[in-house]
Amino acid sequence: MSRAGQLLQVSSGWGGAGMVVGLVFLVLAWVLAPRVRHLADDRPVLFRADAPELFALVDEVARAVGTRSVHAIAVDGSINAGVMTYGVRGRRLLVLGMPLWEVLTPGERIALLGHELAPYANGDTRNGLAVGTAVRTLSLWHHTLGPLPHPSVIEMVVNALYVVPRLLVRGVLVLLVRLTSRAGMRAEYLADRLAARTASTQAAVGLMDRLLITEALGVLLRSEANRAALGGATSSREATAQADELWGLLTAYAASVPEHKYERQRRAGARRGHQVDATHPPTHLRRACLLVGEPVAAAVVPQARRTERIATELAAARTEVARRLPRDGLGD
Repeated sequence: MSRAGQLLQVSSGWGGAGMVVGLVFLVLAWVLAPRVRHLADDRPVLFRADAPELFALVDEVARAVGTRSVHAIAVDGSINAGVMTYGVRGRRLLVLGMPLWEVLTPGERIALLGHELAPYANGDTRNGLAVGTAVRTLSLWHHTLGPLPHPSVIEMVVNALYVVPRLLVRGVLVLLVRLTSRAGMRAEYLADRLAARTASTQAAVGLMDRLLITEALGVLLRSEANRAALGGATSSREATAQADELWGLLTAYAASVPEHKYERQRRAGARRGHQVDATHPPTHLRRACLLVGEPVAAAVVPQARRTERIATELAAARTEVARRLPRDGLGD
């Protein structure tokens, strides 16, 4: 007998009130049950037929890292990237933040792909079925039990009743994150090493430097995206031209940052403990770790013609992302 059937059988023995309680439990179980990720339909998603050269590059990087490749690639406006699973069969989705992709060199892009695929090769527990599902489920519960904004009298009572369960969920979530943090930090260092072996030490270190200027890139991107939105492109040709101008300005800014400014950012990051997010070690320590020992050469070498073909495959997506930036923002 299923868990739902057992719950109904038990609650039916309590009379009518028990049935009501059982139904409430069933609704809560349905709302708070672990969810299988699905492909988001609010951003451009590419499959192999749409971008054969990009998928060929990802396949080559995956082989160099020692893991399987992805089944789909989503493009959004975040200054970030990541790989996650979706669907019942656990297929992999690569999420490419177009602003980050645009400012990287071809070698740094390969390092980025290597770093994002590496956790699946080095046994990062945070990407596992048990721990990953637990963290996502607890996060959903914590969000669901959050206080209702601008509550009425009844909603104030509900908010009060939610306080203790929410604190318990938060405590378990914090405990789980802390218990896995050391393994997670180690996995990030290993991912950096695999990225260096895939794209070269120089490319992996260059990627670290780019991460130091993401805040400035975000400010510039928001400003330019809003300015472009005020222009109000009326045709697809104008939208493409505005997107090209936007990404061109972003790329030109990243290329114009001199080495002494990167050095200043590295020193400031060392003082402040700059991190990409709470799950990553300090960026300056990651960079220093890469520079220990002899530099390694690239296992996957950028090819100029492939880079051009990939740019063509991403052209429609980069225009669409630029068009949506004023509305959607930079994402996570």
